[in-house]
Amino acid sequence: MAIIDFLKKQFIDIIEWTDDSRDTLSWRFPDEDKEIKNGAQLIVRESQLAQFVYLGQFGDAFGPGKHTLTTDNIPILTNLKSWKYALESPFKADVYYVVTRVFTGNKWGTANPVMMRDADFGVVRLRAYGTYDFRIVDAPRFLKEVAGTDHHFRLDEFADVMRSRLVSVFSEALAGAKIPALDVASRYGELGEALLPLINPALHDKYGLEMTAFVVENVSVPPEVEQAIDKRSSMAAVGNLNDYVKFQMAQGMEKGGGGAGGMAAEMAVGMAMAQQMMNQSGGLMGQSTPGVKGSAPAAQAGAAAMPELMTPAQVAQALGVGESDVVSSLESGDLKGKKIGTQWRVTRAAVDAFLQS
Repeated sequence: MAIIDFLKKQFIDIIEWTDDSRDTLSWRFPDEDKEIKNGAQLIVRESQLAQFVYLGQFGDAFGPGKHTLTTDNIPILTNLKSWKYALESPFKADVYYVVTRVFTGNKWGTANPVMMRDADFGVVRLRAYGTYDFRIVDAPRFLKEVAGTDHHFRLDEFADVMRSRLVSVFSEALAGAKIPALDVASRYGELGEALLPLINPALHDKYGLEMTAFVVENVSVPPEVEQAIDKRSSMAAVGNLNDYVKFQMAQGMEKGGGGAGGMAAEMAVGMAMAQQMMNQSGGLMGQSTPGVKGSAPAAQAGAAAMPELMTPAQVAQALGVGESDVVSSLESGDLKGKKIGTQWRVTRAAVDAFLQS
C-alpha cells in the first residue's frame, strides 16, 4: 500500500486554479515535476482559459468548465506527443491559466510631447493622458510575446510596456487619422473612439490583446494653438451677437424697465436698430401712410412684413393706424415697448402679442 500511495503522489489527477487577485494576467500550474495521469480532471473557472504547452509548442486550450483529459479532447497534444494509441500512460505538459476578463481603469500618458503635423500650425507638440480597458483574446500569442514562462505574470509587470506601446500606437494613429490640432484639443472626448479601431489591430497582432475602451481625458497643446481655439470661440460668439442683442432687448422691454447695464443696453439697442433700418432701404418708411382705420386682414398682412425692431411710426404704418394711437397704447401698457430717452422702440414679438390679446 505504501508503494501505491507513493505512486499516486507522483501523478497529477486534478488541475485547477482559484484566482484571489485582481491583477493576475496568467498563472502556470506548478507540476513539481509530476506527470498528468490519464483521466485527470481539469477545472477552468469563469473568466479563465487553460492553455497546454508541450516542449514550447502550444497544444489544446479549454474554456470554463470541468474537463476529463483523454485522447479524445486533447487532439493537438496527442499529435504533438505522437501517441499512436489512446492515452494510457501519464504525460508531462505545462498548463497555463490565462485570465480573459476585462482589466479596467489602466492609465496611460505621454512622458514626452508627441509630434504631429497640422495643416494650419505645421509641426505641433501634444501631451495627452487618459485610461484604457483591455482583455486577452489570443492566449498563445500573449504567452509567447508577453508572459513567456513566468510562473505568475501580473499587470504591473506589463504596465510600462503597455503604456509605451500605447503612446507609440497613439502617435502613429493620430498622424494617420490626420485630425486637425484644433479638434484634437477641443474634442478629445471623441478622439478615443476614433483612435480605438486604429490602435486595436496593432495590439492584437503584437500581444494578442483587444482594447475595449480607450479614453483621452486631456490633451495639452502649445500656447499658439490655445490662442487659436479661443479666437475661434470668440468669432463664433460674434456671429450670434445680433440675435443676442435682440434677445436682451426683448427681455428688457417685457420687464418694462432698464437695469444695471441700462446705458450699455441702450447703446446696443441703438446699434442694432441702426443696422436693422439700414437693411430696410426702400422698406416701410418709404411707403405712404394709410388711413387710421384699416381692416383686420390688412393689419395682419402688415404685421407679417414687420421688421424685428420698430419705431411707433413703423408700427402704425404696418398696422394701418395712427402713430398717436400706437404711442397711447405704449404709454398705457397695452403694447409693450422700451422707451430710450424720449423715443419708443417696439419688437415684433410685442406687436404679435398685442394683436393676439
